[in-house]
Amino acid sequence: MDKFVFATNNLHKIEEIQQIIGTEFEIIGLEEIGCKEEIPETQNTIAGNALQKARFIYDKYQINCFADDTGLEVEALNGEPGVYSARYAGPGRSFEDNIQKLLFELKDKSNRKARFLTVVALIIDNKEYLFEGIINGEIIHDKKGNSGFGYDPIFKPENSDFTFAEMNSEEKNKISHRGKAMQKLIQFLKNS
Repeated sequence: MDKFVFATNNLHKIEEIQQIIGTEFEIIGLEEIGCKEEIPETQNTIAGNALQKARFIYDKYQINCFADDTGLEVEALNGEPGVYSARYAGPGRSFEDNIQKLLFELKDKSNRKARFLTVVALIIDNKEYLFEGIINGEIIHDKKGNSGFGYDPIFKPENSDFTFAEMNSEEKNKISHRGKAMQKLIQFLKNS
């Protein structure tokens, strides 16, 4: 079984990705390769951050790996929080702080269209590949649901009556931005 390092310490993400990928490939996290460092995310695009993280791991450990970066882009806020989604309310802030700031910024806006964008950067034998996944939807006014993480309680995908946080992981992974990007990655790996 092929093994890949997923350049993250976020156990939610590792779990979600392993569920999407299934049993064909084994995914390990940074802890399992002994990486305790903070991986830089200093680029001004989501694709740039994903590549920067993958390159950091590949250059240091010479191991096939992938990294992702995700942003929530809200139309009425000119694409914010975008690349700054994880730290929208400032450094060291929680998911809850980010949600509250976003809801505050949208309080007088009628346009609540938004999209999640995930870019996965894969490095195999020093070759780089990018895979993108997008899900369109809207930001609702009040949080709903207890599953997922991040902005899931306030993001309702198009053609759905439920937020991501109201879906179980299987339902979410079928339609999510990360699920779409990972499906492209899986197809690529199977055909390589």
